[in-house]
Amino acid sequence: MAKTKRGRILWNLPSRGRGTCPVCSSMRIKLLYTRTAAEGMQLKVCKKCFKATQERIDAVGQAR
Repeated sequence: MAKTKRGRILWNLPSRGRGTCPVCSSMRIKLLYTRTAAEGMQLKVCKKCFKATQERIDAVGQAR
């Protein structure tokens, strides 16, 4: 049986949830995961960078 609802929520996001990851600078990649920087800033990151160290996330947060 087909799963017709799989990925449907992405259709409502701008650019289908894709963009440039602020941590690794990968372009046209899905940004589905939220990480919090030291200042309390919420960053949307890719699947690879979701498991990045907190120091790396904080460095991106300070640059913004």
